[in-house]
Amino acid sequence: MAAKPISLQLYTLREASKKSFPDVIRAVGAMGYTGVEPAGFYGLKPREVRRLVEDQGMTISSSHGPWASPDNLQEVIDTAGELGITLVASGFGKDQFATAAVIRQTAETVNRMEQRLRAAGLTLFLHNHWWEFQMVDGRLGYDLFTELAPTVSLEIDTYWAANFGAVDPAAVVRKYAKRAPLLHIKDGPLVREKPMVAVGAGKVDVKGVIAAADPSVLQWIVVEMDECATDMQQAIRESYDWLVGNGLATGRRAVPAR
Repeated sequence: MAAKPISLQLYTLREASKKSFPDVIRAVGAMGYTGVEPAGFYGLKPREVRRLVEDQGMTISSSHGPWASPDNLQEVIDTAGELGITLVASGFGKDQFATAAVIRQTAETVNRMEQRLRAAGLTLFLHNHWWEFQMVDGRLGYDLFTELAPTVSLEIDTYWAANFGAVDPAAVVRKYAKRAPLLHIKDGPLVREKPMVAVGAGKVDVKGVIAAADPSVLQWIVVEMDECATDMQQAIRESYDWLVGNGLATGRRAVPAR
């Protein structure tokens, strides 16, 4: 599969962003990332964030801000226009995936949102956490949801999809490859409450996960770390080097083959 461009989910650098969001954008650009996925704008207007990102030679790949919900869809539409994107996110907490009946209600909510956003030219994608990959009435809750919401796209968070080793994330990506324009790539020990590490330094079969994607659908490889065992910016750079050096993603800074 031809490598896809590499983006960074900016939630990863949320603490530094509170101090100076422009400095964070400049640092990510200097590392060579092709795109960023914002998760908040830190006092800036969306169009100002877009200008800042583009000034560093990057693109906004997609956005987690604002998180789509039934009562803010016009804001989502307006913000996407200012950011120059067509991929917008939603996601849900544990309570919305607790039982089959609740998952059905969640899917119905997503279907209504998806129809409104699609009419505005946007693609809604669902970002998962680990709780969607628990068993519900003998099935993974994620499988039940995707069956009930057949037109929603997916941003598969491949670390959480492993559910701490209970699920094969490559198999998840393979199963839903036709619906996944985005992959969240992160790595770690696959142990609950233990911090993550640079991509390539943990226990996730990252190469297998990316190989399972559909090259005609996948648009971006998105690096993210919720928490990290080492310096966060160092881990982000090491993740870039490992992914680009192994030919698993493309960036703006060359890395020797590994």
